[in-house]
Amino acid sequence: MDAQSRGRANDIDPADQWVLNPRTGNYELQLDRSAAQQRPSVTAPRRSSSARPGAPAAPKAPSPAVPGPRRGDGPPGRRGGRPRKGGAGGGRRKRILVVTGGTLAFLLVAGSVGAYLYYDHLNSNLNVTDVGDAGSGGFKKDQPINILVIGTDKRSGAGNEGYGDAESVGHADTTILFHVSKDRSNATALSIPRDLITNIPACPTKQPDGSTKTIPGQKGTRFNVSLGQEGRDPGCTMRTVKEITGVTVDNFMMVDFNAVKVLSTAVGGVPVCLAKPVDDKDSKLKLDAGEHRLQGEQALAFVRTRHSFGNHGDLDRIKTQQQFLGSMMREMKSKETLTSPKKFFSLAEAATKSLTVDSGIGSIDKLTSLAGELKDIDLKNITFTTLPVLDNPAEPEGKKATVVVDQRVADPLLKMIQGDVSLTEVEQKEQAAKDAADAEARSKADALLQGNRAPAGDVRVDVYNGGGPGGAASSTLNWLQNSKGVNKASNRGNAPAKVDATQLEYAPNQADQARALADMMGLPATALKMGPADAAPKTPMKLTLGADFKGAGVSLTAPQKAPEEIQRAEADKAVCAK
Repeated sequence: MDAQSRGRANDIDPADQWVLNPRTGNYELQLDRSAAQQRPSVTAPRRSSSARPGAPAAPKAPSPAVPGPRRGDGPPGRRGGRPRKGGAGGGRRKRILVVTGGTLAFLLVAGSVGAYLYYDHLNSNLNVTDVGDAGSGGFKKDQPINILVIGTDKRSGAGNEGYGDAESVGHADTTILFHVSKDRSNATALSIPRDLITNIPACPTKQPDGSTKTIPGQKGTRFNVSLGQEGRDPGCTMRTVKEITGVTVDNFMMVDFNAVKVLSTAVGGVPVCLAKPVDDKDSKLKLDAGEHRLQGEQALAFVRTRHSFGNHGDLDRIKTQQQFLGSMMREMKSKETLTSPKKFFSLAEAATKSLTVDSGIGSIDKLTSLAGELKDIDLKNITFTTLPVLDNPAEPEGKKATVVVDQRVADPLLKMIQGDVSLTEVEQKEQAAKDAADAEARSKADALLQGNRAPAGDVRVDVYNGGGPGGAASSTLNWLQNSKGVNKASNRGNAPAKVDATQLEYAPNQADQARALADMMGLPATALKMGPADAAPKTPMKLTLGADFKGAGVSLTAPQKAPEEIQRAEADKAVCAK
């Protein structure tokens, strides 16, 4: 539904006619100059509280020159001209929605989530894909959130004929795993290079007739073919990311070339800085050194150029894209955007028309709920980084085109993400309080871990699933028995209650068994809970797998500091592209 069908007349956007009156805190209809000479501005008419949703507004406009707001044309905070419930509290709710609107800007598509509440028809703009069990089943309010953001190079949309592969259905051209901490204080945006050589697992995909087709896996291929090629859907990319990172993705968001163009235009341009002039014949980007505000085709050329910065490769293009996303986040959270109804209307339309999501977040209400989880994260606590990689050793010197994971640097970084450890300086007071609370428990447990360890065959333990993945107790039992020689372990099924963190309960005379099991499983010292009295002979310890448990053999001991070698950039800092 375009602007004209939503009430535009004589090239006047309805969003331009609604302005915030700072004296009253209400949005009011501001006429153009010719109409304003005849009539003053008119506060939006109110409906009775019993009016049906979608029914015509009860009060009529005083004349044809001053139309009442139509459904979808009302001011932010109103739907079809009807005020929301709550009376005087409405102004506060509008401010909350405005703040929500800027929190997903880094996703390129959700900067206007607050505006979603104003339009029912935005639901129909969304493209929704059923990815089956590729993800976790959806984000949860009391757990970390992992959203996979996929930028595809599919040549859809007017003006995109010159980009991407002419006959391609699209690849995973730009992919970011966005991890939000459990306490919502920080986030990490991990870029995955498109030319990474990896294994793509077998992928069940939904067909148009409702059936499911499993696309065979592929070993030793580029990451970007995890989408589009051979019929793979975004669920295949989600499964591939889990195999690479060990992180289960909750939901995905996918955009194409148009998203960059329309969103950068809707926000009024994205500020960027260039350390040197650029004249790239491939991307058609031509800019002088210094600061620029880019939108539309220029913005797309900036994020797609591969020959203007650094070593003219994809890894430096990733840095440029991260700089652009950080700038877009700052722009969308700026006062100029948050107080502009016109920008909100434009962003809402542009975002939803550019967006494909999974069914878990396939409605405006669900996207708004997701935005609510992220709205309080400070930009200084959002870090962009890239999966550490090396040149592919299988390729000859001088012809390096692909990369492989640098496990030495990547492993500790991925363990930090898996362990929900921030890469940024979160609120110092909160962190200090948490550290102090954990210090005593750690010191006691660390002391216990210094003693002797029992042989694997002497370790007795009952395994319970208290919040881990489905079947975690069974898979852990098999791993302990078959891989570690712990033959006196038993699967006790689900725990009586769920726990956030995995814990091992043991008696003082079982300390040697506890040390051995903690070593095998990579349990942190804080997971060990010693009881007050010795246990009877042959009494098993109790291992409860918590919500932090990722799988048998996956260590729960996460590093507390990121490797010095990783590439990183904070979302609140402007950096000039070099």
